[in-house]
Amino acid sequence: MQIGQSMKKDIVTAPVTATVADAANLFRAHHIGILPVVDDAGYLVGILTLHNLLHIILPAFVDLIDDFDYVGDFGAMEEREPAQEELDQPIVDVMEAPTSVQEDSGLVRAFAFIHKDHLLDLPVVNRDGKVVGLVSRVDIGRALLATWWQGASDNQSH
Repeated sequence: MQIGQSMKKDIVTAPVTATVADAANLFRAHHIGILPVVDDAGYLVGILTLHNLLHIILPAFVDLIDDFDYVGDFGAMEEREPAQEELDQPIVDVMEAPTSVQEDSGLVRAFAFIHKDHLLDLPVVNRDGKVVGLVSRVDIGRALLATWWQGASDNQSH
């Protein structure tokens, strides 16, 4: 089965000219965790994850600590909002390099990219490199499980 059969086709993208504030509004309004960043022609130029945005306001020590069990509350840091200059910065300053698969890629290939890059969702592009969909771990898992039942019913009919 190809990713094109399992992907979501109705997706939200961000233009390369968007700011952090623009992206934050898209994340909030559409309840999403990843934004493919596209140029004017629709070509994938990067990905912006919710993690990229939240990292702007997370205290620096969060990356240094492995065990948060002893931290009951982060206090005033829970209320921190980004400064206006952080909100005004272009998303190209905080986005990641594009990771994607072509729509004719197999399920396991797509899952390998998701796993390797620690993504929850993966942009799907056509042969020209334009974004045509988004596939999640759940989409891939459901498609793979469906092949199990189809294979079982095929074996029973023989």
